Amino acid sequence: MKIAFTHNLRLSDSEDEAEFDSAETVDAIASALAACGHEVEKIEVSGPASHLAARVEAFAPDLIFNTAEGRRGRTREAFYPALFEELNCPYSGSDAYVLTVTLDKWLTKLVLSAQGIDTPRAKLVTARDLANGLSEGTLSVPLPAIVKPNYEGSSKGIGDESVVRDWKSMRALVEKMLKQYPAGVLVEEFIAGTDVTVPFIEGLSAAHESGEGVLTPVEYVIEPAARSRFNIYDYRLKNSESGRVNVRCPADLPRDVLARLRAISLKVVRTLGIRDVARIDFRLGEDGRIYLLEVNALPSLESGSSLFAATKRFGLSYDQTIAQIVRSAATRWGLAPPDVPGYVHGEVPRLSKKSDHRLRVGFTYNMQRASTKSGDDAEAEYDPPETINAIRAALESLGHEVVELEANSDLPHKLTDSHVDLVFNIAEGLSGRNREAQVPALCELVGIPYTGSDSATLALALDKALAKRILRQHGILTPEFQVMVTGREKLNPVLKFPLIVKPNAEGSSKGIASSGVVDDEPALREKVHALVERYKQPALIEEYITGREFTVGLLGDKRPRVLPPMEICFKNKTNLRPVYDFEVKQEWEKHVFYECPPKLSATELKNVERAARETFTALDCRDVARIDLRMDNSGNVYVLEVNPLPGLTPDYSDLVLIANAANMSYRTLIAEILTGALKRLREKRREDRPAPKAMAAHAPVPAAAPSSTPAASSTPAVAAVATPVKMPEAAN
Repeated sequence: MKIAFTHNLRLSDSEDEAEFDSAETVDAIASALAACGHEVEKIEVSGPASHLAARVEAFAPDLIFNTAEGRRGRTREAFYPALFEELNCPYSGSDAYVLTVTLDKWLTKLVLSAQGIDTPRAKLVTARDLANGLSEGTLSVPLPAIVKPNYEGSSKGIGDESVVRDWKSMRALVEKMLKQYPAGVLVEEFIAGTDVTVPFIEGLSAAHESGEGVLTPVEYVIEPAARSRFNIYDYRLKNSESGRVNVRCPADLPRDVLARLRAISLKVVRTLGIRDVARIDFRLGEDGRIYLLEVNALPSLESGSSLFAATKRFGLSYDQTIAQIVRSAATRWGLAPPDVPGYVHGEVPRLSKKSDHRLRVGFTYNMQRASTKSGDDAEAEYDPPETINAIRAALESLGHEVVELEANSDLPHKLTDSHVDLVFNIAEGLSGRNREAQVPALCELVGIPYTGSDSATLALALDKALAKRILRQHGILTPEFQVMVTGREKLNPVLKFPLIVKPNAEGSSKGIASSGVVDDEPALREKVHALVERYKQPALIEEYITGREFTVGLLGDKRPRVLPPMEICFKNKTNLRPVYDFEVKQEWEKHVFYECPPKLSATELKNVERAARETFTALDCRDVARIDLRMDNSGNVYVLEVNPLPGLTPDYSDLVLIANAANMSYRTLIAEILTGALKRLREKRREDRPAPKAMAAHAPVPAAAPSSTPAASSTPAVAAVATPVKMPEAAN
């Protein structure tokens, strides 16, 4: 394509040009565009608009790659997209409306707070407000507060001196700043905490781990000696002392905070209508709340910025990231989307070249609509919208068309009417002890290959007692157990207290609690009766194993790949009977942290991996599973539970954290799970291929006819090296 690259060139260190691109950044962007095979024309936008219009019309580009910020005015960023639309030229980035809103910090807060997004309390102050007698009562912003220009980016006008603690200092600072920024200043409640940013590239909407292009949150790590009194990522640190700030991706935050940051960012993108590329800035308060500070729809494209830290995590180079922005814009404008050279090379399993095409992948799931934070576990096994969005995006990135199929009573006819080639299944089912087997059984009935274990394995694994009996037949250690239907049954004398009581056919730790560990028979029977009454199913009584707890992810089929074990480390060392239960998982940062891989001797590691692998094989699991184990003080490894439908919430679910520690991106994890279904689809197509017609009885027979049957293609493996990673503890 012919691409005009419009930009403002920074010629000095003046604050007036802080938002402009340096010569190095301009050259880097132009080089990246040229590396994709495009014809590039660099156009610096300073000067009369008529000159810019003339240059654009003379070059006649297929697309304009725009980073121009403009020099003055409250709508300066919006001027260029408006001009390009008037010239009928496709361009990258958000439109004039979005750029107008996002440059106005006050207006952005109004729009997003109306959608339930937390922002610090604030007030836009103009010279007219001062003239009308601005007072402490009319301002209604709590102290301490921060005063900053309302229509500026790159932290212009922001520093330690911007934070004020009394009304007199605030008024004096407002008066001073209005002289420099007469369009208006923002007086905002100061939130003590940490700055975090979430990059967005719509060109990666179908890639990696995020929903609709929302990438992994990035944290700014400031050298201790360079930190300001109020820990602000301010103008000084972004400019004169930028070398004293590093970006860390993912941010060193609890996984539920990472998930919430991305969910809020996705809501921001959708609410504002942001396109192609952006950056969303947050402040994490010391009280644990997440506050949105501002949205930058023209983010920095310097090589060291947070945007490239997020894409680098998945192996994308600077050039490939720029190419993805171009690809997004080209697709949106109906241009032929260009290929991205070297994009995640070797990472995507596909069909053989002979049969490779865009597949229709049915995506079956149950959506969680009720929050589990209040302790209600009715929908604990179902998946929240951010998980569904992330999986759909990852599947689309593999080149497939995704057909969403919620696993409700309408699924049977929707599945047959959808004409999908295969199904990616995470559905838990609606009711009954065979509920996880419902979707696989339906796929088997209509002859559609699907991901994950078959219906028999899913039914067996959900019934904890049946699964344990099978494990024992294979010589795999599992705690002694008994099933009670009413709580009045005779207690098996082989069982030794303490015992733990749990529902026999539930997942996601439903019904499991530390209070379920009992020391005597009366307490046991009371607990059994309560669980049977609540969950309408038998209760499993199991010996409580004291020791270290691990969870292990496995991928593959007959010879599964064992990912590095992850240890669940309980913080309260005085609790001698910790349980990784439903309550702990809701507020896990208070109770546990994770180590992956854990500190194990070679023998201990071998024993843990062997127990996981043998369990996977004994239950005929395939494609993916997660095995929960405990190691007692003698080194014996006991299998607690088998989960062939493990959670896949980005940066939250145990399996995803394990994959991250193994240097495996979310996108690759989804691709690995899909591999088994692709293989079964190939096999089905070979079986469905009509047999060659028989030769006539009297036809001559060649002496040696070479076989014309094509060999089955193999799916490229995805390498993952387990590197020691200590998973973050909860933020203090």
